[in-house]
Amino acid sequence: MARPVTIFTGQWADLTLEEMAKQMAEIGYEGLELGCWGDHMDVFKAAEDLDYCKQQKAILDKYGLKLFAISNHLAGQLVCDLNNDSRSDGFAPADCAGDAEKKRAWAVEACKASAKAAKNLGIDVVNGFTGSSIWHMLYSFPPASDEMIEDGFKYFAEMWNPILDVFDDCGVRFALEVHPTEIAFDIITAKRALEAID
Repeated sequence: MARPVTIFTGQWADLTLEEMAKQMAEIGYEGLELGCWGDHMDVFKAAEDLDYCKQQKAILDKYGLKLFAISNHLAGQLVCDLNNDSRSDGFAPADCAGDAEKKRAWAVEACKASAKAAKNLGIDVVNGFTGSSIWHMLYSFPPASDEMIEDGFKYFAEMWNPILDVFDDCGVRFALEVHPTEIAFDIITAKRALEAID
């Protein structure tokens, strides 16, 4: 079976899902990975409302597109990120702006909801980020101790194990995009992140 050609919609969240689906079908894509912002996918609604899931999938069906995954990168980033400045305020609801822990609490619930949403959509993958509490320490100056780095991986496990438990309960996989600013940014840290979680 040939691998389907799909595209992630997050960069075009300013377009409606209808506009996005129409344009991508015209270009020749076979499916979409829906970003969980803009009107493409509301994970809280999809976690609870099967009619909403059918409605979003019907838009893709109308243009002959399949749904293979959803992406919750922005919420995932807030789970372990320091969230200590305004750069990430736009990733969460407006009432979370300027409050690192409120952004984090919202993000944890959004990530759990994304697993339930995927299950309700009939897909088994959510792609995303995890954030990192230690990314800013990785350059060698000012020096960071091994213990500081280890504490970052422990914090990652503390924050993500309960989220991943919901994924397990739903039969959905979380696909971490290895990327700068994440706990896993290369092959070595990806292995270490896997070792850190249950």
